[in-house]
Amino acid sequence: MNLELDFLPIGEKTQCGDALILSYGNLKGQRYEYSIVVVDSGFQENGDHIVDHIKNTYDTDVVDLLISTHPDQDHSGGIPIVLEKLDVKKIWMHKPWDHTENIAKLFTNPSVTDQGVKKEINKSLSTVKEVEKIAKRKGIPIIEPFTGLKDESGCLVVLGPDEKFYKEELIPNFRCTPESKDDSIVETIKDKLGEISESIKDYVDEKWDLETLDDSGETTAENNSSTILLLNINDNHILLTSDAGQPALTRVVNLLDSEEYDYSKIKLIQVPHHGSHRNISPDLLDKLIGPKLDIETDIATKITVVSIARELDDKHPSKKVMNAFKRRGGPVHATNGGLKYYGIGDVPRQNEYPSSKSLPFFYKVEKHTN
Repeated sequence: MNLELDFLPIGEKTQCGDALILSYGNLKGQRYEYSIVVVDSGFQENGDHIVDHIKNTYDTDVVDLLISTHPDQDHSGGIPIVLEKLDVKKIWMHKPWDHTENIAKLFTNPSVTDQGVKKEINKSLSTVKEVEKIAKRKGIPIIEPFTGLKDESGCLVVLGPDEKFYKEELIPNFRCTPESKDDSIVETIKDKLGEISESIKDYVDEKWDLETLDDSGETTAENNSSTILLLNINDNHILLTSDAGQPALTRVVNLLDSEEYDYSKIKLIQVPHHGSHRNISPDLLDKLIGPKLDIETDIATKITVVSIARELDDKHPSKKVMNAFKRRGGPVHATNGGLKYYGIGDVPRQNEYPSSKSLPFFYKVEKHTN
Protein backbone atom coordinates (compact mmCIF):
# COMPACT_ATOMS: atom_id res chain seq x y z
CA MET A 1 0.00 0.00 0.00
CA ASN A 2 1.24 3.48 -0.92
CA LEU A 3 0.35 7.02 0.12
CA GLU A 4 0.42 10.52 -1.30
CA LEU A 5 -0.55 13.38 1.02
CA ASP A 6 -0.95 17.00 -0.04
CA PHE A 7 -1.12 19.87 2.44
CA LEU A 8 -2.54 22.64 0.27
CA PRO A 9 -1.55 26.28 0.91
CA ILE A 10 -4.67 27.99 2.24
CA GLY A 11 -5.30 31.59 3.22
CA GLU A 12 -4.19 35.01 2.05
CA LYS A 13 -2.12 37.44 4.13
CA THR A 14 -2.45 36.24 7.74
CA GLN A 15 -5.61 34.12 7.39
CA CYS A 16 -4.79 30.46 8.01
CA GLY A 17 -6.86 27.49 6.88
CA ASP A 18 -6.65 23.75 6.27
CA ALA A 19 -7.17 21.53 3.24
CA LEU A 20 -5.53 18.12 2.91
CA ILE A 21 -5.85 15.48 0.22
CA LEU A 22 -4.88 11.87 0.86
CA SER A 23 -4.58 9.15 -1.76
CA TYR A 24 -3.69 5.64 -0.57
CA GLY A 25 -3.79 2.08 -1.83
CA ASN A 26 -2.36 0.81 -5.12
CA LEU A 27 -1.79 4.27 -6.58
CA LYS A 28 -0.60 2.92 -9.92
CA GLY A 29 -3.55 0.60 -10.27
CA GLN A 30 -7.14 1.11 -11.36
CA ARG A 31 -9.21 3.83 -9.67
CA TYR A 32 -11.06 1.30 -7.47
CA GLU A 33 -7.71 0.10 -6.05
CA TYR A 34 -7.06 3.28 -4.07
CA SER A 35 -8.95 5.85 -2.02
CA ILE A 36 -8.99 9.63 -2.31
CA VAL A 37 -9.89 11.42 0.91
CA VAL A 38 -10.33 15.17 1.37
CA VAL A 39 -9.81 16.46 4.91
CA ASP A 40 -11.29 19.97 5.17
CA SER A 41 -11.51 22.46 2.31
CA GLY A 42 -10.28 25.82 3.57
CA PHE A 43 -12.34 28.97 3.06
CA GLN A 44 -15.16 29.34 0.54
CA GLU A 45 -12.78 30.91 -1.97
CA ASN A 46 -10.54 27.82 -1.83
CA GLY A 47 -13.23 25.39 -2.98
CA ASP A 48 -12.57 25.71 -6.72
CA HIS A 49 -8.82 25.34 -6.22
CA ILE A 50 -9.35 22.07 -4.37
CA VAL A 51 -11.65 20.80 -7.10
CA ASP A 52 -9.11 21.70 -9.80
CA HIS A 53 -6.25 20.11 -7.84
CA ILE A 54 -8.10 16.80 -7.54
CA LYS A 55 -9.11 16.77 -11.20
CA ASN A 56 -5.72 17.82 -12.56
CA THR A 57 -3.41 16.01 -10.14
CA TYR A 58 -5.33 12.78 -9.56
CA ASP A 59 -7.18 12.69 -12.91
CA THR A 60 -10.53 11.98 -11.27
CA ASP A 61 -13.69 13.73 -10.15
CA VAL A 62 -14.50 11.04 -7.55
CA VAL A 63 -13.77 11.58 -3.86
CA ASP A 64 -14.29 8.45 -1.79
CA LEU A 65 -14.54 10.28 1.52
CA LEU A 66 -14.75 13.94 2.57
CA ILE A 67 -14.05 14.76 6.22
CA SER A 68 -15.14 18.01 7.83
CA THR A 69 -13.08 18.06 11.01
CA HIS A 70 -15.03 20.90 12.69
CA PRO A 71 -17.33 23.77 11.70
CA ASP A 72 -14.92 26.75 11.62
CA GLN A 73 -14.97 28.63 8.31
CA ASP A 74 -11.25 28.21 7.60
CA HIS A 75 -11.83 24.44 7.43
CA SER A 76 -15.39 24.03 6.19
CA GLY A 77 -15.95 27.04 3.92
CA GLY A 78 -14.97 25.34 0.67
CA ILE A 79 -16.82 22.07 1.28
CA PRO A 80 -20.12 23.06 -0.43
CA ILE A 81 -18.22 23.79 -3.65
CA VAL A 82 -16.38 20.48 -3.47
CA LEU A 83 -19.69 18.65 -2.98
CA GLU A 84 -21.33 20.43 -5.91
CA LYS A 85 -18.47 19.97 -8.40
CA LEU A 86 -17.11 16.53 -7.50
CA ASP A 87 -18.67 13.10 -7.01
CA VAL A 88 -18.28 12.65 -3.24
CA LYS A 89 -19.28 9.18 -2.05
CA LYS A 90 -19.34 9.68 1.74
CA ILE A 91 -18.97 12.41 4.36
CA TRP A 92 -17.65 12.24 7.92
CA MET A 93 -18.97 15.28 9.78
CA HIS A 94 -20.38 16.03 13.21
CA LYS A 95 -23.96 17.26 13.42
CA PRO A 96 -24.27 19.02 16.78
CA TRP A 97 -27.89 20.00 16.04
CA ASP A 98 -28.76 16.29 16.30
CA HIS A 99 -27.57 16.16 19.91
CA THR A 100 -29.79 18.72 21.64
CA GLU A 101 -32.31 16.38 23.27
CA ASN A 102 -32.26 17.08 27.05
CA ILE A 103 -29.41 19.55 26.55
CA ALA A 104 -31.27 22.42 28.26
CA LYS A 105 -30.52 20.97 31.68
CA LEU A 106 -26.82 21.68 31.12
CA PHE A 107 -27.32 25.46 31.14
CA THR A 108 -27.73 27.87 34.03
CA ASN A 109 -30.64 29.86 32.58
CA PRO A 110 -33.93 28.02 33.33
CA SER A 111 -35.60 29.56 30.27
CA VAL A 112 -33.23 27.74 27.90
CA THR A 113 -34.97 25.00 25.88
CA ASP A 114 -33.70 22.12 23.79
CA GLN A 115 -35.35 23.63 20.70
CA GLY A 116 -33.83 27.05 21.41
CA VAL A 117 -30.34 25.61 21.64
CA LYS A 118 -30.87 23.65 18.42
CA LYS A 119 -32.06 26.80 16.63
CA GLU A 120 -28.99 28.78 17.73
CA ILE A 121 -26.65 25.98 16.66
CA ASN A 122 -28.32 25.79 13.24
CA LYS A 123 -28.04 29.55 12.80
CA SER A 124 -24.43 29.77 13.93
CA LEU A 125 -23.18 26.77 11.95
CA SER A 126 -24.83 27.71 8.66
CA THR A 127 -22.01 26.42 6.45
CA VAL A 128 -22.02 22.88 7.78
CA LYS A 129 -25.82 22.92 7.79
CA GLU A 130 -25.54 23.76 4.08
CA VAL A 131 -23.23 20.75 3.72
CA GLU A 132 -25.95 18.57 5.24
CA LYS A 133 -28.56 20.01 2.85
CA ILE A 134 -26.39 19.35 -0.20
CA ALA A 135 -25.62 15.84 1.02
CA LYS A 136 -29.31 15.05 1.45
CA ARG A 137 -30.12 16.41 -2.01
CA LYS A 138 -27.36 14.37 -3.64
CA GLY A 139 -27.88 11.24 -1.56
CA ILE A 140 -24.46 11.36 0.10
CA PRO A 141 -24.42 9.55 3.46
CA ILE A 142 -23.08 11.45 6.48
CA ILE A 143 -21.45 9.58 9.37
CA GLU A 144 -20.43 11.31 12.57
CA PRO A 145 -16.71 10.68 13.22
CA PHE A 146 -16.40 9.55 16.82
CA THR A 147 -13.56 7.52 18.32
CA GLY A 148 -13.14 4.13 16.68
CA LEU A 149 -14.74 4.87 13.31
CA LYS A 150 -12.74 3.41 10.40
CA ASP A 151 -12.86 3.77 6.65
CA GLU A 152 -13.58 0.78 4.41
CA SER A 153 -9.90 -0.10 4.07
CA GLY A 154 -9.39 -0.07 7.84
CA CYS A 155 -6.34 2.16 7.36
CA LEU A 156 -7.95 5.42 8.52
CA VAL A 157 -9.31 5.55 12.07
CA VAL A 158 -10.82 8.31 14.20
CA LEU A 159 -9.02 8.76 17.52
CA GLY A 160 -11.18 11.61 18.79
CA PRO A 161 -13.40 13.11 19.90
CA ASP A 162 -15.20 10.38 21.76
CA GLU A 163 -18.99 10.69 21.78
CA LYS A 164 -19.38 11.39 25.51
CA PHE A 165 -16.80 14.21 25.45
CA TYR A 166 -18.42 15.73 22.37
CA LYS A 167 -22.00 15.66 23.63
CA GLU A 168 -21.53 16.46 27.31
CA GLU A 169 -18.56 18.85 27.38
CA LEU A 170 -18.06 20.36 23.95
CA ILE A 171 -21.49 21.13 22.46
CA PRO A 172 -22.69 22.92 25.65
CA ASN A 173 -19.64 25.18 25.38
CA PHE A 174 -19.90 26.12 21.72
CA ARG A 175 -19.85 29.88 21.21
CA CYS A 176 -23.49 29.92 20.10
CA THR A 177 -24.85 28.23 23.24
CA PRO A 178 -25.87 29.81 26.58
CA GLU A 179 -23.78 29.74 29.75
CA SER A 180 -23.15 26.17 30.86
CA LYS A 181 -23.58 24.79 34.37
CA ASP A 182 -20.76 22.37 33.86
CA ASP A 183 -17.44 23.21 35.46
CA SER A 184 -15.67 21.12 32.85
CA ILE A 185 -12.18 21.45 31.46
CA VAL A 186 -13.42 23.71 28.68
CA GLU A 187 -16.33 25.47 30.41
CA THR A 188 -14.54 28.77 30.95
CA ILE A 189 -13.41 29.11 27.36
CA LYS A 190 -16.61 30.69 26.08
CA ASP A 191 -16.41 33.50 28.63
CA LYS A 192 -12.84 34.26 27.61
CA LEU A 193 -13.33 34.51 23.87
CA GLY A 194 -12.92 38.26 23.94
CA GLU A 195 -9.55 37.79 25.60
CA ILE A 196 -8.28 35.14 23.21
CA SER A 197 -6.62 37.55 20.85
CA GLU A 198 -3.13 36.11 21.22
CA SER A 199 -1.91 39.69 21.50
CA ILE A 200 1.82 40.06 21.86
CA LYS A 201 3.52 42.97 23.55
CA ASP A 202 7.03 41.67 24.02
CA TYR A 203 9.54 39.05 23.06
CA VAL A 204 11.71 36.82 25.22
CA ASP A 205 14.87 34.85 24.64
CA GLU A 206 14.88 31.13 24.06
CA LYS A 207 17.79 28.74 23.82
CA TRP A 208 17.89 25.07 22.93
CA ASP A 209 17.83 24.21 26.64
CA LEU A 210 15.42 27.03 27.60
CA GLU A 211 11.79 26.42 26.68
CA THR A 212 9.03 28.96 27.38
CA LEU A 213 6.08 26.92 26.07
CA ASP A 214 3.86 25.71 28.92
CA ASP A 215 0.47 24.06 29.37
CA SER A 216 -1.54 27.23 30.07
CA GLY A 217 -3.08 27.56 26.61
CA GLU A 218 -6.86 27.33 26.10
CA THR A 219 -8.78 27.10 22.86
CA THR A 220 -12.45 26.97 21.92
CA ALA A 221 -14.82 24.05 22.32
CA GLU A 222 -15.27 24.05 18.54
CA ASN A 223 -11.53 23.52 18.10
CA ASN A 224 -11.54 20.75 20.68
CA SER A 225 -14.34 19.08 18.70
CA SER A 226 -11.92 18.58 15.78
CA THR A 227 -11.79 15.10 14.31
CA ILE A 228 -8.37 13.61 15.10
CA LEU A 229 -7.27 10.99 12.57
CA LEU A 230 -4.64 8.24 12.43
CA LEU A 231 -3.71 6.75 9.07
CA ASN A 232 -1.72 3.50 8.92
CA ILE A 233 0.21 2.79 5.73
CA ASN A 234 2.35 -0.34 6.06
CA ASP A 235 2.85 0.38 9.78
CA ASN A 236 3.86 3.99 9.03
CA HIS A 237 1.42 6.18 10.92
CA ILE A 238 0.18 9.69 10.06
CA LEU A 239 -1.45 11.76 12.84
CA LEU A 240 -3.76 14.56 11.70
CA THR A 241 -4.84 16.88 14.51
CA SER A 242 -6.77 19.72 12.79
CA ASP A 243 -7.39 22.43 15.44
CA ALA A 244 -7.60 20.12 18.47
CA GLY A 245 -6.54 21.60 21.80
CA GLN A 246 -4.91 20.13 24.87
CA PRO A 247 -8.09 18.57 26.37
CA ALA A 248 -8.86 16.74 23.12
CA LEU A 249 -5.27 15.67 22.50
CA THR A 250 -4.85 14.51 26.09
CA ARG A 251 -7.86 12.22 25.72
CA VAL A 252 -6.32 10.75 22.57
CA VAL A 253 -2.97 10.20 24.29
CA ASN A 254 -4.73 8.51 27.22
CA LEU A 255 -6.54 6.25 24.75
CA LEU A 256 -3.31 5.32 22.97
CA ASP A 257 -1.54 4.73 26.28
CA SER A 258 -4.32 2.38 27.36
CA GLU A 259 -3.61 0.33 24.25
CA GLU A 260 0.18 0.43 24.84
CA TYR A 261 0.61 2.26 21.57
CA ASP A 262 4.10 2.56 20.09
CA TYR A 263 4.51 6.28 19.33
CA SER A 264 7.62 5.59 17.25
CA LYS A 265 5.28 4.39 14.50
CA ILE A 266 4.14 7.98 13.91
CA LYS A 267 6.15 9.28 10.96
CA LEU A 268 4.27 12.52 10.26
CA ILE A 269 2.27 14.82 12.53
CA GLN A 270 0.13 17.80 11.63
CA VAL A 271 0.87 20.71 13.99
CA PRO A 272 -2.42 21.57 15.73
CA HIS A 273 -4.28 24.80 14.93
CA HIS A 274 -1.72 26.36 12.58
CA GLY A 275 0.94 26.34 15.31
CA SER A 276 -0.97 28.23 18.00
CA HIS A 277 0.58 28.15 21.47
CA ARG A 278 -2.89 27.47 22.90
CA ASN A 279 -3.23 23.92 21.57
CA ILE A 280 -0.11 22.02 22.58
CA SER A 281 2.06 21.53 25.67
CA PRO A 282 5.56 20.20 26.40
CA ASP A 283 4.12 17.04 27.99
CA LEU A 284 2.00 16.27 24.94
CA LEU A 285 4.98 16.83 22.65
CA ASP A 286 7.17 14.57 24.79
CA LYS A 287 4.64 11.84 24.17
CA LEU A 288 3.80 12.45 20.49
CA ILE A 289 7.26 13.46 19.22
CA GLY A 290 9.66 12.26 21.91
CA PRO A 291 11.86 13.75 24.64
CA LYS A 292 13.93 16.87 24.07
CA LEU A 293 17.26 16.27 22.37
CA ASP A 294 20.39 17.24 24.27
CA ILE A 295 22.06 19.30 21.57
CA GLU A 296 20.78 21.60 18.84
CA THR A 297 20.33 19.67 15.61
CA ASP A 298 18.36 19.61 12.36
CA ILE A 299 18.00 15.84 12.53
CA ALA A 300 14.35 14.84 12.17
CA THR A 301 12.94 11.80 13.95
CA LYS A 302 9.45 12.75 12.72
CA ILE A 303 8.13 14.98 9.94
CA THR A 304 5.82 17.76 11.09
CA VAL A 305 3.75 20.08 8.91
CA VAL A 306 1.90 23.29 9.81
CA SER A 307 -0.78 24.89 7.63
CA ILE A 308 -0.30 28.66 7.72
CA ALA A 309 -1.09 31.73 5.64
CA ARG A 310 1.21 33.28 3.08
CA GLU A 311 2.37 36.05 5.40
CA LEU A 312 3.92 34.94 8.68
CA ASP A 313 2.86 36.66 11.88
CA ASP A 314 3.53 36.02 15.57
CA LYS A 315 0.33 34.08 16.14
CA HIS A 316 0.44 31.37 13.50
CA PRO A 317 2.80 29.75 13.84
CA SER A 318 4.00 30.56 17.33
CA LYS A 319 7.79 30.59 17.38
CA LYS A 320 7.88 28.96 20.81
CA VAL A 321 5.78 26.10 19.44
CA MET A 322 8.01 25.69 16.39
CA ASN A 323 11.03 25.55 18.70
CA ALA A 324 9.34 23.00 20.94
CA PHE A 325 8.73 20.65 17.99
CA LYS A 326 12.28 21.10 16.71
CA ARG A 327 13.84 20.40 20.14
CA ARG A 328 12.24 16.97 20.08
CA GLY A 329 13.32 16.01 16.58
CA GLY A 330 10.26 17.32 14.77
CA PRO A 331 11.38 20.36 12.73
CA VAL A 332 8.33 21.97 11.14
CA HIS A 333 7.60 22.40 7.44
CA ALA A 334 5.17 25.22 6.66
CA THR A 335 2.68 25.60 3.79
CA ASN A 336 3.23 29.34 3.36
CA GLY A 337 5.87 28.45 0.78
CA GLY A 338 3.40 26.37 -1.20
CA LEU A 339 2.03 22.82 -1.26
CA LYS A 340 3.72 20.32 1.05
CA TYR A 341 3.84 16.80 -0.36
CA TYR A 342 4.54 13.56 1.50
CA GLY A 343 4.72 10.10 -0.02
CA ILE A 344 5.17 6.53 1.18
CA GLY A 345 6.16 3.69 -1.14
CA ASP A 346 6.20 3.62 -4.93
CA VAL A 347 4.18 6.76 -5.62
CA PRO A 348 3.44 8.51 -8.95
CA ARG A 349 4.65 12.00 -7.94
CA GLN A 350 7.68 11.14 -5.83
CA ASN A 351 10.09 13.16 -7.98
CA GLU A 352 7.87 16.13 -8.81
CA TYR A 353 8.57 18.33 -5.79
CA PRO A 354 11.82 19.81 -4.47
CA SER A 355 12.93 19.01 -0.94
CA SER A 356 11.19 21.12 1.68
CA LYS A 357 13.20 23.22 4.09
CA SER A 358 11.99 23.28 7.68
CA LEU A 359 11.60 26.41 9.77
CA PRO A 360 14.70 27.51 11.73
CA PHE A 361 15.16 27.63 15.48
CA PHE A 362 14.04 31.02 16.80
CA TYR A 363 16.12 32.72 19.49
CA LYS A 364 13.47 35.40 20.09
CA VAL A 365 9.94 34.17 20.75
CA GLU A 366 6.67 35.91 21.47
CA LYS A 367 5.49 36.72 24.97
CA HIS A 368 1.71 36.53 25.09
CA THR A 369 -0.45 38.65 27.31
CA ASN A 370 -2.80 35.77 28.10
